[in-house]
Amino acid sequence: MNQFKIVPISKEYASNIRETKVDDFGHKIIEQVATGVGSCRVSLQPFVPGKDKRILLSYSPFTIDNAFNQLGPIFIHKKDVKPYASVYQFPPKIKADKQNFPITLIGYNEKQEMICTRLVGDKDIDVLIAEIFNSDPEISYLHARNAEAGCYICRIERV
Repeated sequence: MNQFKIVPISKEYASNIRETKVDDFGHKIIEQVATGVGSCRVSLQPFVPGKDKRILLSYSPFTIDNAFNQLGPIFIHKKDVKPYASVYQFPPKIKADKQNFPITLIGYNEKQEMICTRLVGDKDIDVLIAEIFNSDPEISYLHARNAEAGCYICRIERV
């Protein structure tokens, strides 16, 4: 039984950024050849350093403007890519690379207030996500963030 769903940034949102070359905050996007594996927030696949072209932009995954609204940098592929499709499991390539992708899970309630944080570390992230949702019914959704850089990776919703 599926307990959660991974929600990447939408293909439509990324297409609009590529077309307008401006993010939601009026910043011009930065196009560059990948210098690290990062990950595309649409496909949720790592970049190939020195090969893949990516776009850097400012992004906030929140809909309510409050103290927990975190704006930060993210990457998307410069080319059109398919959105992450195996939505009932955390992206395997990110999950497997704990050195480049140290992950923190942050839980929010319906008012978009932060109510828990968990460092994934050596734990299985899919198991931890289910445990977090099972432990607190007030958690409406989670954000996966890079624990070192703090940047947003994806949203995780209850099913």
